[in-house]
Amino acid sequence: VQLQASGGGLVQAGNSLRLSCAASGRTFSNYYMGWFRQAPGKEREFVAAINWSGSSRYYADSVKGRFTLSRDNAKNTVYLQMDSLKPEDTAVYYCAATNNLSKIRNAMEYLYWGQGTLVTVSS
Repeated sequence: VQLQASGGGLVQAGNSLRLSCAASGRTFSNYYMGWFRQAPGKEREFVAAINWSGSSRYYADSVKGRFTLSRDNAKNTVYLQMDSLKPEDTAVYYCAATNNLSKIRNAMEYLYWGQGTLVTVSS
């Protein structure tokens, strides 16, 4: 699976952004999709994940209620809607694919990664 993330940019705190991750290659709907982020000087952290059908979603506590993850298997795309952005959301955001639901918050379990897209939130 090849993943291409897009949609990052510079926004003011309180505003919104929508990230997209387009997949190609293997059957997209076979994989659970996740988003991770990495801020300067920090480790990569789990943000959100979604199962193959979109019926189950998982969020980090830090983004719960502000971020919404969805997927469109017909378009081989997953979306991360980010609302009420905060300066601490500033990071490079990566989309990734895994077939291991049991450890969906663990970056080591993801098989495929996109190149990352930078989100900068100014105060």
